[in-house]
Amino acid sequence: MTTPPQTIKLQIPSKPESIHVIEKLIDDLKSDHKVNEECYGNMLVAVTEAVNNAIGHGNKYDAAKLVDVSYEVELDQISFTISDQGTGFDYLNLPDPTDPENLEKPTGRGVFLMKHLADQIIFSENGRVVELYFRTNVHMS
Repeated sequence: MTTPPQTIKLQIPSKPESIHVIEKLIDDLKSDHKVNEECYGNMLVAVTEAVNNAIGHGNKYDAAKLVDVSYEVELDQISFTISDQGTGFDYLNLPDPTDPENLEKPTGRGVFLMKHLADQIIFSENGRVVELYFRTNVHMS
């Protein structure tokens, strides 16, 4: 009988330096669960983008507001859920960052990157919550 996956939850303040907590978390997941380099790189970029968006766009760098991050490790998948306390955004109508008129803009690539690096991405609660799924070669310890 296999044990059901456990969801691990943490909260971080909406400050740019909080991203180090997420980077360490993903580093630990890589070593603890033998995540391959490609999946590790995809997770690192996509999850930190999601958390950066929650901190900056969602919570407007208000350190009193928290970003909730949870993750679940399964046999062949690691999933993350990131939520903020902002008002959300229209995730269905984002400008294409590869459009020539958007190439020079300093923002607008985060969701594009997340969609291309995660195996599955789901937005909910008006864009305040994003779920990212990564297929891995995870072996439970």
